[in-house]
Parts: sequence; C-alpha cells; structure tokens
Amino acid sequence: ADGSDGDLELSAVRHQPEGLEQLQAQTKFTKKELQSLYRGFKTECPSGVVDEETFKLIYSQFFPQGDATTYAQFLFKAFDVDGNGAICFQDFVVGLSVLLRGTVREKLHWAFNLYDINKDGCITKEEMLQIMKSIYDMMGHCTYPILKDNAPEEHVEKFFQKMDRNRDGVVTFEEFLETCQKDEDIMSSLQIFENTI
Repeated sequence: ADGSDGDLELSAVRHQPEGLEQLQAQTKFTKKELQSLYRGFKTECPSGVVDEETFKLIYSQFFPQGDATTYAQFLFKAFDVDGNGAICFQDFVVGLSVLLRGTVREKLHWAFNLYDINKDGCITKEEMLQIMKSIYDMMGHCTYPILKDNAPEEHVEKFFQKMDRNRDGVVTFEEFLETCQKDEDIMSSLQIFENTI
C-alpha cells in the first residue's frame, strides 16, 4: 500500500502543494491563494526548492539600482526556518503569510528573527548594523543620494539606544516588541522594510 500512496502523492504534487490543508491551517491564505502561489513558485523554481544563490538572483532583480546580495542572504536565512540551506514552498508561504497577513506581534517576531543573524535569541548592535548596511546597499545611492557614509551607524545607534532598555548590550524579543509598539517612527520604518520584501 505504501508504494501506491507514494505514486498518488507524486502526481498530486504537480498541481498543488503537498499537505494543502495543513498549509491552510498554518497560514492565513485560502486554498485558491495557496494554489496560485504554488504555481508561481513552481514556475520560478521547477525543482520545488530555492537555494541561496537562486534566491539572491531572483531578489536582486527587484533592486537594480543597488546591491541586494547581502540583504537577500539575510532574508533567505529568515525564510529558511529549519536552516537546511533551501527554501521549500512551505517555508516560503509560512513567511509570506506572516509578512502579509500576520498580527503586529507576528510581523515583529519575523523582523526580530531577521535581525538576529546568529539566531541566539537576541540582537547585538553589530547584527543590527549588518542588516542596516545591507538595506542601504540594496536601496542604492540614487534612493538616498544625500546620505552620509556613516548614516547606517547613526541610524543603528539611535535605534539600539531606544531598544536596549536594560542597557545590557543586547536586545531581547520582549525589548524589541515593546519599543517597536510604542514608537511610531519605528513602526513606520518597519513598514518601509516590510515593503522591500
């Protein structure tokens, strides 16, 4: 019986993602939306998975005016939740669902995870600076022609001081959440970065 089940699954995979009901429960997408997203995903990635290099290439096309490689790398790691070096359809739609339809808390958790480069549960000033520099690189000088070279450092310094409430040199998720929710500037700048995805 196992063999025939496997064959059935293989034929179904071509038209719709495996475990459609499970994905529907895991995300805030309808069955129709998931099928449509899956078609697009399979068109771009016929193998059903995206590796980091392919992801960088696809993502860079959206930012021809700058260098999106580093930011795309961070973004890839945020989508690749299990850290196996590939984004499958499930990884992709779960992340997308949070970004497009998640609650404020879910979106901030996703953003926190993006900034937490080494995934140790807190953000250091260095991590924040790496992300910020990659965003400035990606947006290119034509977007921010008047920016000084040290603009990312100044931005991070300001952000970090607001967020590191107990001054221990790292930002925990609770500190991140609390600061972001209370601060209109941060909420609107998170909105900007959300739109870059």
